[in-house]
Amino acid sequence: MLALLITLLLPTSALAGPFDDLASIEILPGWRNADGEHIAGLRITLEPGWKTYWRAPGDAGIPPQFSFAGSDNITAVAPHFPVPDIFNQNGLRSLGYENSIVFPLTIFSNDPDAPIQISGQIDIGVCEDVCIPVTLDFDALLPIIGARDTSITAALIDRPLSQEEANVDTVICTIDPISDGLRVTAAIDVPTTGANEIVVMEAADPNIWVSEADVTREGNNLRATVDMVHTSGTAFALDRSSVRITVLGADQAIDIQGCTAS
Repeated sequence: MLALLITLLLPTSALAGPFDDLASIEILPGWRNADGEHIAGLRITLEPGWKTYWRAPGDAGIPPQFSFAGSDNITAVAPHFPVPDIFNQNGLRSLGYENSIVFPLTIFSNDPDAPIQISGQIDIGVCEDVCIPVTLDFDALLPIIGARDTSITAALIDRPLSQEEANVDTVICTIDPISDGLRVTAAIDVPTTGANEIVVMEAADPNIWVSEADVTREGNNLRATVDMVHTSGTAFALDRSSVRITVLGADQAIDIQGCTAS
């Protein structure tokens, strides 16, 4: 089995100079499912004490950006993000990963019975006291069958619960205009996720900046309020069904897709 777990360690492509050794990338080739989907992974290894960021990193981070240009026999790739850690530094909160992280990838192909060439790059922020943008290139041939990888499997398990798994009932979003955008309040009917709950709200449009949420709870009623502002400074419409809400508590995390008006 180990012979099938061919791991390709690739050189870092980052800023020239002393930052080249802050991060490295490794492709975990993974396995092909019966439905033709291929499960692979990208392992990012950081220098001790350095961290990188989650999908919605907060005000002090840079979100990872994936590009799969140059790939062959790939129609789409869905990255998965394990539950992040919460960092508080200099009065700023950020969400991410320290030392290393595996991003699982679900890969869809034109021909599931043929090898897959996965090529591209990931742009990440690598941070200690300062945050440095780094680009890591990757290129590998994924096996037609392959073998299950414990690192990928563990990263897939380390995910937020779905709404159904967490017994989320109603999720209602109230939208009010503010001088430069919108104020969105989500009322979530959900049992507690543990101490120190935070809520992260995301708009589908990456050009919409979302503030840190003001969170309160009374029993099963969790409320989170954010301001949303378009980076262009112009007015915008918000589709409630496209709002993504993540609840992070000491005991568990929840991924909520969309909310309603009432």
